[in-house]
Amino acid sequence: MALRSGGERLAQALAYEAGGLMLAVPAFVLAMDTEATHAFLVIAAMTLAVLAWSPLHNLAFDILEWRLAGRVASDRPVRWRIVHAISHEATDTLVSLPVFMLVGGYGFWEALAIDIALTLFYAAYTYLFHLGYDWLRPVRASHRVPG
Repeated sequence: MALRSGGERLAQALAYEAGGLMLAVPAFVLAMDTEATHAFLVIAAMTLAVLAWSPLHNLAFDILEWRLAGRVASDRPVRWRIVHAISHEATDTLVSLPVFMLVGGYGFWEALAIDIALTLFYAAYTYLFHLGYDWLRPVRASHRVPG
């Protein structure tokens, strides 16, 4: 089975989160009519929580896909890319909801609404990011894992 190396996974996660910050912070400022500093702190805290979670989700998804379909991430068809993006964002919601409540100071329902809006935003971003990332940096045979 071929998987991305640990360093490659880290680079992927960092690139994903940096791009997300650049897109989400201005959108959050406009949508929530809040200060840029507050928006950055809330989105950055969410980003750190998700940054810790994303490599684990992607690894688990890659292993599951390999076991079910015998396929590596860079060969993932559109249907599986959609499943990947949805599962990524659904699990991110569980990770980020407490962050919006604690760091952002939002109540449960407002935090949930923010989380859902950002989940929809990030679902599209996740799909496009991973499609582009896999095109630019396909899994190489040199990253084969015994087994």
